[in-house]
Amino acid sequence: MSASTLRAAGMVTVAVAALLGSAFALGRSLMPEQPHRGSGAAASVHAPHYGDQPPSTEFPGPPAGHGEPSPDASPSAPDNGRQADDSEGPYGAEVSTGSARIALTFDDGPDPQWTPQVLSLLKEYGVHATFCVVGENAEAHPDLVRSIVADGHSLCNHSWNHDITLGERSPQAIRDDLMRTNDAILAAAPNARIAYFRQPGGAWTYPVVSVCEELGMTPLHWAVDPTDWQVPGADKITETVLTQTRPGSIVLMHDAGGDRSGTVEALQRLLPELLHRFQLEALPTGTT
Repeated sequence: MSASTLRAAGMVTVAVAALLGSAFALGRSLMPEQPHRGSGAAASVHAPHYGDQPPSTEFPGPPAGHGEPSPDASPSAPDNGRQADDSEGPYGAEVSTGSARIALTFDDGPDPQWTPQVLSLLKEYGVHATFCVVGENAEAHPDLVRSIVADGHSLCNHSWNHDITLGERSPQAIRDDLMRTNDAILAAAPNARIAYFRQPGGAWTYPVVSVCEELGMTPLHWAVDPTDWQVPGADKITETVLTQTRPGSIVLMHDAGGDRSGTVEALQRLLPELLHRFQLEALPTGTT
């Protein structure tokens, strides 16, 4: 083969390769991007449904040097009934019971219509849960706070008036809010132990976690959110809890903040089924 023929063949090869490369690049540009995949508890946020604060749909970013679970991290499978890798949510908030047992938590109460119905069902099935109490509701309904404690449930501070933006305020303002809420709870039940704090909307920030820990409370997030605050109906609430709950799960539901008839109906179905599959517990409060 002559030199001129070889040169011509080489030019054809280069041209074909360039065309193929352009087509490949074009094909990539036309492919839809994959949707962002969250990591369960650390990625879930529910919008405000109580109080006068504007909706919040995303977590504030972590401060420099403070770690947060990667939003693309896959949940780890349980290891002998434990969830060591799933025990921390945003800014180190607890999202696992640390054992094979699961914990039901109820936010935004107490409410004179819905809290007694929830308490009645829990008592019927012999289940203890954790109630995340809003301060102004505790002040308005101290008898319900006493009922919660008398039935053996544990308590969690859920801010004074469900302020989604609480974590953006100054440390002193955050401290005042949390202490005011604790004072209202303790005024109703002086011997109660308030071991946890749950940030409204799950809108955690480093300052709010720091303050709650300084006050002796553990930041409490969740692993299963059936979004009952959106009133999706008992069927949807039941389905979500049953399909997503696994050993160590902390389940989020609400006993106030709106129409909770769907939650109550779902709870009637959930309690016998959850008791068949798991052991249920109130989150421990430690010693007083």
